[in-house]
Amino acid sequence: MKLVSFTVEKYRSIVRAHRISTGKSTILIGPNNEGKSNILRALVAAMSALTRGALLVTARHRAISRYDHRRFYNWHHDFPVHLQTEQPDGKSVVRLEFELTNQETEEFRREIGSNLNGTLPLRISMGSDTALVEVAKQGPGSRTLTAKSQRIARFVAARIEFEHIPAIRTAESAQEIVQMMVERELEVLETEPEYQSALGKVAELQQPLLNTLAESIKETLRKFLPAVQNVQLRISTESRSRALRRDCEIVVDDGASTLLRFKGDGVQSLAALGIMRYASDRHGQARNLVIAIEEPESHLHPGAIHELKAVLDQLAERHQVVLTTHCPLFVDRAHVDHNVVVRNTRARPAKNIQQVRDILGVRASDNLRHAELVVVVEGEDDRVNITSLLRYHSPILREALDNGTIAIDTLSGGTNLAYKLSTLREALSLYHCFLDDDDCGRSAFETARVDGLIPYADCNLATCPGMTDSELEDMLDVDLYRGAIEKSYRVSLQSSKFRSNNKKWSDRLRDVFRQQGKTWNGRVEKDLKAKVSEAVAARPATALNDHKREAFDAFIKALEGRLGELSRSRAS
Repeated sequence: MKLVSFTVEKYRSIVRAHRISTGKSTILIGPNNEGKSNILRALVAAMSALTRGALLVTARHRAISRYDHRRFYNWHHDFPVHLQTEQPDGKSVVRLEFELTNQETEEFRREIGSNLNGTLPLRISMGSDTALVEVAKQGPGSRTLTAKSQRIARFVAARIEFEHIPAIRTAESAQEIVQMMVERELEVLETEPEYQSALGKVAELQQPLLNTLAESIKETLRKFLPAVQNVQLRISTESRSRALRRDCEIVVDDGASTLLRFKGDGVQSLAALGIMRYASDRHGQARNLVIAIEEPESHLHPGAIHELKAVLDQLAERHQVVLTTHCPLFVDRAHVDHNVVVRNTRARPAKNIQQVRDILGVRASDNLRHAELVVVVEGEDDRVNITSLLRYHSPILREALDNGTIAIDTLSGGTNLAYKLSTLREALSLYHCFLDDDDCGRSAFETARVDGLIPYADCNLATCPGMTDSELEDMLDVDLYRGAIEKSYRVSLQSSKFRSNNKKWSDRLRDVFRQQGKTWNGRVEKDLKAKVSEAVAARPATALNDHKREAFDAFIKALEGRLGELSRSRAS
């Protein structure tokens, strides 16, 4: 079961935010005081009332379920203040739309006795005294469904799990979240026969002491109240079970063993999410977890923010995450419409990445401003070569380069990779790297990968068969540029030092120039690379060496695949 959309009416500053779609990840972004936090908190109130509310009354002749929602909703604070005088009985309303699997649809038919078309809309009305859960379904059969609202609410609550992490400001509130989750995890033991037997033994041991205490109290009371006949001390099974799953102490050893409640707020936030991830893994697909998080970047240093992003991405693979943020890192760059722009108390999916950048105040360079995918290469000559080769060998990539969907950016040296990727991430750009397969390229990639900036899937190396180190020029046919170099510098590339595969192209050329008494320096190397680039641009069809091009062909397929993913995400 998944939450596919929600609508908010008359909650704090939000008069109406219509049908906000929710997928695996939904990111609410917008300027301060525009309503994104209020939209999230309205969802929190409704989901909490549905999944955690204590059932008080089911009206005999009214098809509604009443829940104690005072832990989640305060009418005087949460109903729009400017409407309270004219609408003293007004209610905040949140509509939740759920999508059921085929199996859940069949379970609904068996348990509720009604048929669904795969979706279930609920209306949560929250007033000053109670929250009402109703089926918001129109047409034939709607009255029958409405009459079963209580059972339907329980049906949903049994299949949806909800957690809320606020923008934590105190250690106590963070500890409360962790403690609550531990308590819920331990609760599953209470159905085990061995555990029930142990509880019975505890009750058996406690009862004589309780009886003795009760007798002492009775004797004391009878001195003042002669009518007292008896006194009993009881601990209910529920109370005893609750006591055993409360007050768990969490000790974190990060060089010094310390109770979690004495750690910083950021550490406690991460601990809460860690428990959520464990719970989601253990429960599997049995229940969908919806997590609402306010400003996850609060109290965290940049390194921890990257770690938290990875945790949330893992959770979103199987469950649903809804969050508010001002941090570009949490923006869903692959699915732009998953970013919901909240402005003037209205919420709408972002139309393009530039709209998201504008909202967050992110500036991208002009050549990357409209690109959906940035290809990062090491130098300007690589950029020229790769542009020519991609345009010739892939019609898909040629079109993407022409319309600006793909842009190619340079590092001016492999050691700048981590900085460049950090800059692109802050600019909300998706990227893919093509680097030399040498010590510099491999080391730069590994540093960026360890920093959480790029996975293995988003990088290709200029690997050539039989070579320990290689670069893009090693993948090219020597006959493409032989004449231009030999004529300009009067050197012979027939030398065994150049034909050898023991070193990469630039190192082999250096050895040839020194062997033949020619000057070699950075300016010469730069000029040679420029001459090669001119030859590639003039003859891209014959530029690649058929025996060494396999890695470049894989690079082309990787880029085409990523464009296909972007296209499918837009279509969905």
